[in-house]
Amino acid sequence: MATNSTLKNQIANKKQGNNQVGKAQGTTMKQLLASPAVMNRFEEVLGKRANQFTASILGLYNSEKMLQKAEPMSVISSAMIAATLDLPVDKNLGYAWIVPYGGKAQFQMGYKGYIQLALRTGQYRNINVIEVYEGELKSFNRLTEEIELDFEGRKSDKVIGYTGFFELLNGFRKTVYWSKEDVEKHKKKFSKSDFGWKNDWDAMAKKTVIRNMLNKWGILSIDMQKGMVEDGKDPIELNEDDVSSDVIDADFSEVQTEQPETEFSVEQ
Repeated sequence: MATNSTLKNQIANKKQGNNQVGKAQGTTMKQLLASPAVMNRFEEVLGKRANQFTASILGLYNSEKMLQKAEPMSVISSAMIAATLDLPVDKNLGYAWIVPYGGKAQFQMGYKGYIQLALRTGQYRNINVIEVYEGELKSFNRLTEEIELDFEGRKSDKVIGYTGFFELLNGFRKTVYWSKEDVEKHKKKFSKSDFGWKNDWDAMAKKTVIRNMLNKWGILSIDMQKGMVEDGKDPIELNEDDVSSDVIDADFSEVQTEQPETEFSVEQ
């Protein structure tokens, strides 16, 4: 339990540099996740799965040095968004990510997250997004968006583009195709960070394609709409008054930094 003396020491340590801040944050995240107020929030959303989910948050936090530089409260807030959408935050699964931007953590959906939320609507018979390799693309009509692919014609492992497809239960079908150059142009125009792209370019490209496709042509449930709004949005902090005072310290104060634009802005 933090005392007035320890709080004063933490404030003094904070002034000594970012390294000291990182260490203080690393030792307080476990306390923060274990606090009754935070646990109650997750239990309200996840029920008996709350302990497992908070353990995954702590595991992610401890394994990511860059994330440890972000405000712990913003990490919790980002994870809470994933919890409300019932998406795991394990980065290896690719459903949702918690990524650092300018001293704060930010929630981002993965392309698998979009597929998962679409399937939960019960309106989609099929939905997918894949890479298109050199030699597979035979033709693509930009007006009708009809595409002809020959998977037997693959010449190499070079990815030349990405195609998304869905079919609704009512029979409506949609296919879109983005060349790799189109994705790169979109990235340069809308993405202010290379964080996700540097780690998995293909996954981010698929996300770009499927998000744009669903936004323009898909049936969006309330959760899908929420996911699109929250994806890449500036983090919203949990109210510090809601968390027990014995785990709130100087490291949770708001950092005044300029926030980047959202990772993806959907083109109209």
